[in-house]
Amino acid sequence: MTIDPRFDFEQPLEQTDALRDPVLIAAFRGWNDAGDAASFAAEHLGRTWNARRIGTIDPEDFFDFQAVRPTVHLDDGLTRRITWPSNDFFIARGTEGPRDALVLVGTEPNLKWRTFSNIVVQIADHFGVELVITLGALLADVPHTRPVPVTGTAADDDLVQRLGLRRSRYEGPTGIVGVLHDAFRRAGIASASLWAAVPHYLAVTPNPKAALALVESAVGLVGAPADIDSLARAAVEYEGRMDEIIAADEDASTYVRVLEERADERDEQESLEELDPSSLPSGDALAAELERFLRQRSEGDDKI
Repeated sequence: MTIDPRFDFEQPLEQTDALRDPVLIAAFRGWNDAGDAASFAAEHLGRTWNARRIGTIDPEDFFDFQAVRPTVHLDDGLTRRITWPSNDFFIARGTEGPRDALVLVGTEPNLKWRTFSNIVVQIADHFGVELVITLGALLADVPHTRPVPVTGTAADDDLVQRLGLRRSRYEGPTGIVGVLHDAFRRAGIASASLWAAVPHYLAVTPNPKAALALVESAVGLVGAPADIDSLARAAVEYEGRMDEIIAADEDASTYVRVLEERADERDEQESLEELDPSSLPSGDALAAELERFLRQRSEGDDKI
């Protein structure tokens, strides 16, 4: 399969060696990446596996630069350098598991999703990828003090059975991850999706605890171990810092206790049945729930 010229290889195609039963792991900043958990997890896997950047998809045709603006940096305080939104591919060879990996870390494009997805499929086909795992993170009414719920889904019944996943039954709006899975299905490449639930009241905070949960789930599917010590330490520090912030606000502490009670009472099958950005309440709905809780609490205090 010919690769679209909008993919810029950093070396000639003929110099890219064959990979061992490669898996593609992909994560995108944006709608699919609450708390930066998915992109954080993919970047961590790339670093841990000593992945080498092999190329990028030219952003020109796929981004509205007024919506996702490039950034300007100064090198040595003098030279101006523009960094464009990117979708970069990395190769990880010689992992301790039985297979090599391609890692795609990027930003959800604004335009031409079908064309973009076809380019990703072409690259996967070139390297002989037979399994794709996408990482995602979504906002949910879960407390930061409990284990991070992670759900693995797939549309292929054989893959569901082989990897112990759930069959995806989601219907509704989707992101680039959903479009990619459809493109891989049509190309005959098996794909699965891992989603971590991120506390909605910590939406703007990078969440290493959710990233750690995604990493642990991903390596379980890939069969290649990854060093998680630094990420585990970051997760512990994150939870401690959030505990301090929440403890300083009585309303927030009470709200988190309510979420803890719900999490403890919720049947595991029900709570993990399907995690997808639109199968759970929207961020606006969750924010409204928090506002209602605080308003009711305030009205109760007035009555006392």
